[in-house]
Amino acid sequence: MQARSARCRNAFTAPAGARRPAAPGVFLAVVLALLVGILTAPAPLAAAGISKVIPVPEGNRLTEQPDVPVAARNRTRETRDTFEGKYRSVYEALKDDRDLIEKIEEVAAIYKIDPLHMIGAIVGEHTYNVNAIDQLQTYYLKALEYAGTRIVFANDGETVMEFVERPQFDHCKTLKTSNRLWSCREAVWENRFRGRVVDGTRYDNVRFGRAFFQPLFAGQTFGLGQLNPLTALKMNDTVVKIGGLDRLDPANAPEVYRAIMDPDTSLHYVAAVIKVSIDSYRDIARFDISGNPGLTATLYNVGNAPERAEKLRRINARRAKNGRRPVFPVENYYGWLVNEKLDELRKLL
Repeated sequence: MQARSARCRNAFTAPAGARRPAAPGVFLAVVLALLVGILTAPAPLAAAGISKVIPVPEGNRLTEQPDVPVAARNRTRETRDTFEGKYRSVYEALKDDRDLIEKIEEVAAIYKIDPLHMIGAIVGEHTYNVNAIDQLQTYYLKALEYAGTRIVFANDGETVMEFVERPQFDHCKTLKTSNRLWSCREAVWENRFRGRVVDGTRYDNVRFGRAFFQPLFAGQTFGLGQLNPLTALKMNDTVVKIGGLDRLDPANAPEVYRAIMDPDTSLHYVAAVIKVSIDSYRDIARFDISGNPGLTATLYNVGNAPERAEKLRRINARRAKNGRRPVFPVENYYGWLVNEKLDELRKLL
């Protein structure tokens, strides 16, 4: 997840109580950051902002699927496949792998989320971002292969842990959770280093994850949930606290890869990303998205749920001061498919 340009989509607006077709995507920074659509809530907010958590009902807010990014369309065209064909392939693979479904159900219960959220994330990844889902045993074998590789998270000979000791990152050290810590470091890279010359060194105009966490090749995501190493490090605290997993060490890159390839551990990271999304939108934006797998799939696709929830909170706080109703979160193309296929996906469980 979160490793390709196909992950970014825009937000859409709709009048009160209406559902409308999706509009063409536009790459506006503020829109990409928000991933929210305008759909009015039942009642105006208090001037201080949202106080009561608003449940987001199941299903799509948009009547038509938003545009699928060009990169995803090109990848599918190159393989002479279709999105429906890829969806059907991953669905049948899951249907035939009862052991995997049982593992998903077990992990979902540990994180206290509906397993449909995990199914949706996996289906979305293998429909839009990769071309096949391996058998469970294949993932175990790949995990063993990565565990024995000699790889390091570094950029131009400097390890990521050496890099984040620079003074520009000092304020991140006060943050208490792995998600906030690595998100802060990611933001510092974006704002202070990406595409810039700093202390005589020119840094590539690429994402933090690509600069330091893709030592083998670009676009690296792995395992059932197509996770990248940076996402796994962000979820460190959650999988340790809830799942009882060992803490990942960014200095041990092979072990990070093994964790996101091995189904016994990778499913915990998938669940953790979803739980963080649900908790963030409940605690920050004051929306309960636990009943809408399309929204959690959308956030799984684009990442950085806490930051997006905070931006949505600010928007709705301003609207409340003006006596306006709050905007609801809205699915993107990836989440739209999940919601559209919910009845069929339920049959897997």
